[in-house]
Amino acid sequence: MDGSTMLEIAERADVGAGTVYNYFKSKDELAVSVLEDMMHDLALRIERVTNTFDDPGQVYAFGVRTVLEAATRDVRWRQLLSRSEVIAHAIFRRMGPFAIRDLRQATAVSRFSVGDPELVWKMAAHAIVGVSLAITNGELPEEKIHETVVRLLCMNGIGTEAAEELASRPRPELPPET
Repeated sequence: MDGSTMLEIAERADVGAGTVYNYFKSKDELAVSVLEDMMHDLALRIERVTNTFDDPGQVYAFGVRTVLEAATRDVRWRQLLSRSEVIAHAIFRRMGPFAIRDLRQATAVSRFSVGDPELVWKMAAHAIVGVSLAITNGELPEEKIHETVVRLLCMNGIGTEAAEELASRPRPELPPET
């Protein structure tokens, strides 16, 4: 992204540079928009897998781990992690409706004890970005993803043992990107 110009992007998209500027003020704004679309697509792919789960806690755990893995392994996400506030806000906004719904459902069946799902997801989104940035910068090993998932699950009012069990469950593969 940093090595291209808006003109090059417009040419690659086979549109005029003015057209690109009609929609996006900068490359950063364009990149964040693309990432937000990827986030929404990932949320839908997660949902296709988790619709088969009986445990709403497992749904949330699967989603959190999958987002952490995407943020640390997908070069498209990694390029924007340094813009942490923007990315955390994008995760909150684009993936929030799914995560907040999952938190509510897990709370409704007493799997979690969450008084304010929006706040919990806001904190989780920022933690996901912070840990992902630390992993991609080499400050933390990738193995810390598991511990992060456990700690984020504990934030939902369950004990460490229950969180560890949820975080350790086998995970089906995601459907391919659309």
